[in-house]
Amino acid sequence: MNMPENDKQSLSMVTCTAPVNIAVIKYWGKRDEDLILPINSSLSVTLHQDQLKTTTTVACSRNFQQDRIWLNGKEEDISNPRLQSCLQEIRRFSRKRRNTGDSTSDVSGVSHKVHICSVNNFPTAAGLASSASGYACLVYTLSQLFGVESEQLSAVARQGSGSACRSLYGGFVQWKLGEQLDGKDSLAEQVESESYWPELRVLTLVVSAEQKSVGSTSGMHASVETSQLLKYRADVVVPSRMEEMIRVIRERDFPAFGELTMKDSNQFHAICLDTYPPIFYLNNTSHRIISLVHRYNQYYGETRVAYTFDAGPNAVIYTLQDHLSEFVQVVRHFFPPEVSGEEFVKGLPVCSADLSEELKRDINMEPTPKGIRYIISTKAGPGPCVVKDPNHHLLGADGLPKKSVISD
Repeated sequence: MNMPENDKQSLSMVTCTAPVNIAVIKYWGKRDEDLILPINSSLSVTLHQDQLKTTTTVACSRNFQQDRIWLNGKEEDISNPRLQSCLQEIRRFSRKRRNTGDSTSDVSGVSHKVHICSVNNFPTAAGLASSASGYACLVYTLSQLFGVESEQLSAVARQGSGSACRSLYGGFVQWKLGEQLDGKDSLAEQVESESYWPELRVLTLVVSAEQKSVGSTSGMHASVETSQLLKYRADVVVPSRMEEMIRVIRERDFPAFGELTMKDSNQFHAICLDTYPPIFYLNNTSHRIISLVHRYNQYYGETRVAYTFDAGPNAVIYTLQDHLSEFVQVVRHFFPPEVSGEEFVKGLPVCSADLSEELKRDINMEPTPKGIRYIISTKAGPGPCVVKDPNHHLLGADGLPKKSVISD
């Protein structure tokens, strides 16, 4: 569709970025599948957008014939119910503000169709929380375009993907279970900012960039239906773990934080095994990473490194700056990479370190060549941001994706 020159003025466009978050107390199971209300509270760390982010441009114009969306360069079906739910909610909030006369932005476009273009700078659906950053970014960008207040976004993003509400904030974020049937109190809130614990570092060990065999939505549904352990987890285990996790983060107590993070990851995967038929998200490499972390910690007699796994085989490792370079060297030694230096460790630079023969001997594991494809080195980071530079819009003046965005 070529737009006449004078119509290009009627195009409103906003671009934003949003982060990935990695839960340390896991969300698994919904009590309401339509409203996406969880059966337990959860808590996550927002990762830095310099390494992992979704970028989304939304344009609206009276000349657009229909709502359209492009994800990672390919046009996708806009009729996806969760997408529709986010679009409808933002438009509803925007109209409400316009009707009460307190909107600061030009919301005349709320009745116009939108074009959405979104890209991730990491593999989608590979257990790297792409739906969370994707929906958080979509909802945040729409809210900027249509003048919707930020306190309403948590409930909207949640309807796209539960964990997306946690990606609306930086640092350490909890998603509260809530008690109301309509879910109005099931919201995310920041526990501490990204600058609160500057020594904390995060490594994503990418074992596989392939799509997972059982998606989170269907996996959760099966667990809620069949796992006896899940009810016990939600009712008994998580409430006290949430309190303890918030406390150890505030105290910056890494050994306690690490142990709790690993226990909660293990319990989540135990729930997956307790689901009938069982769900296996971890593979042999994942199990070897778990073993490596425990042997490394055992060698030092303290928890220096912690793992957590979401619904996929990739490990996310939390550690402190002081132990980072040695642990990366340990990973290199026991998972000899196919690729060289910078290709293997992407993101924030990691200094090289020497390993003592005693440490290697004590860990006592056979190396697994090519087990880990690469590592993304990062840290806690801020919530969504507006991109000010118009050159970074993913859509052109005609409202279609720029050539650089389109994939074959």
